[in-house]
Amino acid sequence: MTNKFKPNSVPPNSVPPNSVPIVLITGPAGAGRSTSIHALEDLNFEAIDNLPLRLIPKLLDGAEPLRPLALGIDPRNRDFSTSALIELIDQLEQRPDSDLTVLYLDCRPDILLRRFSETRRRHPLAPSESPEIGVQRELELLTSVRHRADLLVDTSDLNVHQLRAEIERWFKPRVGNTLALSIQSFSYKRGLPRGIDMVFDCRFLINPHWQPDLRELDGRDPKVAAHVATDTRFTPFFDRVLDLTRFLLPAYVDEGKSHLSIAFGCTGGKHRSVVLAQALASALADDGQQVSVRHRELERRGTDERPN
Repeated sequence: MTNKFKPNSVPPNSVPPNSVPIVLITGPAGAGRSTSIHALEDLNFEAIDNLPLRLIPKLLDGAEPLRPLALGIDPRNRDFSTSALIELIDQLEQRPDSDLTVLYLDCRPDILLRRFSETRRRHPLAPSESPEIGVQRELELLTSVRHRADLLVDTSDLNVHQLRAEIERWFKPRVGNTLALSIQSFSYKRGLPRGIDMVFDCRFLINPHWQPDLRELDGRDPKVAAHVATDTRFTPFFDRVLDLTRFLLPAYVDEGKSHLSIAFGCTGGKHRSVVLAQALASALADDGQQVSVRHRELERRGTDERPN
């Protein structure tokens, strides 16, 4: 996930007085717009999908909305054009009665193509041609819109539940200056996770993989955690990471940051990184922090529902 706030813009969950929060959701078909709209609707947003662009200013000029607005926009809109959408974004940003966040849902072309192949749907921009042509055509059409995004979320490696969690982390109402923390584990074999703020390499710790009785377990098991903790470097390393995190959290809150992602990596993403992620999440939760935990490699063994 990428944060692309412009210098004078206001991050989500930090809304100017007397203004209506508006989230404009766009991106290529198959990247997760419907899932995101439903997630925002569950957060008490008034959700409207595919409203013609020319009607959106009229919507805002009518009765004052009682709830935040989530507006889904894509090239299937009746009067859609790239220039018209950018003009609409400019208009909404200049309105004193609205606080606009442009959410762009991105996705790799090969993943978009796979999702269309799995559903056997025709691409909306290539109904009588191959899905490949439609995907490429839409990505080219939305290039300039992508550059205007305040928030860019890459859904390529997210399932529907993970995407909903990302939307909630950004847009769930919070009391006071709170910060949502995401603690993750991953395998270096599969590369760094996207949108991570801080990464710690824990491959120097003793590896439970080489213990036959621990190999098939993962870092959530107390026996694996106890084994990793026998490494004399574990406690000093963990204490320093925890102290650093506690030191930085107030500074991030003062900066207006609403979400912080911390990741631990090891060789397979199954043992050491999971132990560290669980330990840090537990310690921060004990501090009263709002924490979620994600183990990327362990999740890949479960259900892989794709966003829509």
